[in-house]
Amino acid sequence: MVKSVATITGVAARAVVIPMKRPLRNAFGVIDSGPLVLIDVTTDQGVTGHSYLFAYARLAMKPLVLLIEEIGRDLTGKPLAPVDLMAAMDAKFRLLGWQGLVGMAVSGLDLAFWDALGQIAGKPVVELLGGSARPMRCYDSYGVVDSVKDERALRHSVHEQGFRGIKIKGGHGDLATDEAMVKGVRALLGPDIALMLDFNQSLAPAEADRRIARLAPYDLTWIEEPVPQENLSGHAQVRERSEIPIQAGENWWFPRGFAEAIAAQATDFIMPDLMKVGGITGWLNVSGQADAASIPMSSHILPEASAHVLPVTPTAHWLEVLDFAGAILADPIQITDGTLTARGPGLGIAWNETAVAKYQVQ
Repeated sequence: MVKSVATITGVAARAVVIPMKRPLRNAFGVIDSGPLVLIDVTTDQGVTGHSYLFAYARLAMKPLVLLIEEIGRDLTGKPLAPVDLMAAMDAKFRLLGWQGLVGMAVSGLDLAFWDALGQIAGKPVVELLGGSARPMRCYDSYGVVDSVKDERALRHSVHEQGFRGIKIKGGHGDLATDEAMVKGVRALLGPDIALMLDFNQSLAPAEADRRIARLAPYDLTWIEEPVPQENLSGHAQVRERSEIPIQAGENWWFPRGFAEAIAAQATDFIMPDLMKVGGITGWLNVSGQADAASIPMSSHILPEASAHVLPVTPTAHWLEVLDFAGAILADPIQITDGTLTARGPGLGIAWNETAVAKYQVQ
């Protein structure tokens, strides 16, 4: 008979670097590989919870592994209760602060806790949250593109995979460069496909105003992070003047960060990142804030877990598909008619250990 509350028996982390099938160019450079940290939380129920983090840079991988395992030592023997564990870690790191690697480690652990709970229950996490697995509308996430050179890939996304939205990145050149790219992609996609543009925090507010005004005729669904994420007043100023809705949130930390941004009226849409918002426990808090403020809420990367939380998000908007982990998963995500459906048990994440061994770094 399964106990009502499982106990954590250990935490382990590993680093892998996975070459990307489609490198992403943004305003600051090119991402050609996925530096991931894999997390395993073992329990006394014979179940191991899995999650992963995108470390952004290789230099962050080893510190993340060490930090996760150090935190894990303090978790051994504790009940597998994500809300209680989040409160305990909040107290533990209140003076140190939540941002950066600490916040990512805490968020990644929370995801693994929920995965383990789902496996123990024999259900997908979405059902533990009171929802049901259903197809969630996705957009395919690109970097800087060329409507001629990348025509085949873009058409494959829309026509073969059925995506109804495409995101591209700007800010890598001047306004004319951005406009030429957006104009070309809009002409290629036609009027019925949503087109989003991400500036990755690369502009000052005045320059963001100038570029958005020029790009308004191309029917963009949103402009993402036009100015640095911490500049909430700048975001609010840009939003007030923009003809295009503003999207932000992937770099705001934990529910408190979203409360501050919403109070500042910094954005029209929000897109928490599960590995910065506090995992699933933090996401649920923010989804309540978004519901109260009537703000559409999308996901940022981590599509496997995002497919579980968006169905229980009252203002669910778009699910971003950016597949960093497919090469090391036993059962990678499958896009069906431009949608993704949550799979279980747990988060539906299991490692392909042969592939992990191939890409693992020390």
